[in-house]
Amino acid sequence: MSLCSILKRIRIRRIRFVCMVAIMACAILPLLSQAMAAQGLPAQTVGDSPILTPGLHRLLLSRADEPAVRYAISIPPNYSPSTPVPLILALHFGVGGGDANGAGADVVRILIGPALAELGAIIVAPDSEGGDWSTAENERAVNALLDMVLARYSIDTKRIAVTGYSMGGTGSWHLAEKFPNRFSAVIPIAGRPPATASSWKLPVLAIHSRNDQVVPFGPAEARIAELQKAGANAKLIPLTGITHYETGRFRNALQSAVPWLREVWK
Repeated sequence: MSLCSILKRIRIRRIRFVCMVAIMACAILPLLSQAMAAQGLPAQTVGDSPILTPGLHRLLLSRADEPAVRYAISIPPNYSPSTPVPLILALHFGVGGGDANGAGADVVRILIGPALAELGAIIVAPDSEGGDWSTAENERAVNALLDMVLARYSIDTKRIAVTGYSMGGTGSWHLAEKFPNRFSAVIPIAGRPPATASSWKLPVLAIHSRNDQVVPFGPAEARIAELQKAGANAKLIPLTGITHYETGRFRNALQSAVPWLREVWK
């Protein structure tokens, strides 16, 4: 076989190899795009650079030895890294044992974002890792997320509040009691308070409907009364005519809590 024939065969094999690689790439890239779309996450979200564009963004926080944390973050208009802003940790409602993917963004859109917009705060809302907010997995995920936000964004550490609805309201009570040094105030909405407030340390404003058919009104009322008797900064906004699953109808009550929160933050 001549040298020319050998070189020609080599070129043909190279062309076939390049074509095979191109075909495989065409097959794989759509699958990757579909996987990212299923997560609702743009590809450039994995990284250390903070998102500065105003609006609500769904992202992933990678962790070395544990699953990535799916979360949403709302950046207020005119946010500047040179000016510290408040931080709101928003905890979503239960998902009935289903996948919590996107639930953090949902509670921000439906309730927390519109109600607290005038604060000009960054709002961060994790998707639960399965189970309620008191599990060890969710506690680690929340703390990792808070650490990341404090490291990447300009946050006024004296103005950090936790709030949430239903399961998230219960989670607000829980995390504020267990990690009081992380927050300066808590606003649980339609959540179950702890059995006792003997170790409570933070200002709290609870929002609850007397017509809640899932989480009874009585325990929240009793816990706030207990805290008030002990001299704590505790307040209850009681509502009527709103049932448990009417999440959006709690928006006005949460908005009315803004002056209380500003007073706490003075």
